[in-house]
Amino acid sequence: MSEQSGNREVAAQAARQRWLAVLARAGVAELETQLARHALPALSWLRRPESGLMMVRARAGGTGQQYNQGEVSVTRCAVQDETGRLGVGYVQGRDSRHAELVALFDLLLQDETRQADLLPGLIAPLAARQAAARDKASAQAAATRVNFFTLARGD
Repeated sequence: MSEQSGNREVAAQAARQRWLAVLARAGVAELETQLARHALPALSWLRRPESGLMMVRARAGGTGQQYNQGEVSVTRCAVQDETGRLGVGYVQGRDSRHAELVALFDLLLQDETRQADLLPGLIAPLAARQAAARDKASAQAAATRVNFFTLARGD
């Protein structure tokens, strides 16, 4: 494998990771609305949605030794089209329909002709709204921060 094709594969994998993360955080209603606008190819379910538990690992202080934080419920599924493309969906919680929608959009986004429409029309707006919500929550949390080192002693 040449270095250039290896770089292309790494970039494609990173793009797929980004859209899967955005889709997993998106609302089901938004995804349902968007799915109605797209014709689905013939497909077969390799794994119908199923819920289970995953162990969440954490690090002490963010950089220290790893430990098991606890378990979180996750729903997953997988779908394949007639060309052999595989779409997967993993979502936190027990929402089977959400996992199905993520898998379907993952499958559609792997087709370059559909990708040209779906990345700017679906993924970019969802990512922007999610970033705005994250920034708003961070700003609200920052507004409650108290810096004890700036308080003067009353001597």
